[in-house]
Amino acid sequence: MKKDINFPAVTDVKIAIGKTIDDKGESDWYVYIINNKPIALNTVMIVSNASEEQSGGGRKTSTLRHSIEGLEPNTFAKVERIDPAVFSFYNQFWVSFYIGSELFDKKFTIEPFSEWEIADIEELEMQGKVAD
Repeated sequence: MKKDINFPAVTDVKIAIGKTIDDKGESDWYVYIINNKPIALNTVMIVSNASEEQSGGGRKTSTLRHSIEGLEPNTFAKVERIDPAVFSFYNQFWVSFYIGSELFDKKFTIEPFSEWEIADIEELEMQGKVAD
């Protein structure tokens, strides 16, 4: 069972929603995983969903699953496109990965925000919102 597995603390890994501008001058929003560790992450699994209420109630989005074979040190990867219509939801991202034979697991949450409540994300060199 999951409760019987000792998961080490996850540090230096972030989930963020970042904004880019497309060829037409319109905003494109994507979810990114950022690896600030000096070592690669292997077999990265990301499960994402969102709900209107922090408890998980209200309207919900579908659950999406993503796999990244590896994420090199001090890099990032684009995970999925995200619609600004769900920025008013609690967006949750379960992230699991291996470093060597050790399994790491953490739930990241981006609380409701508006498109105008974004800040610089240094690692991505763009603006957006970083998960808590």
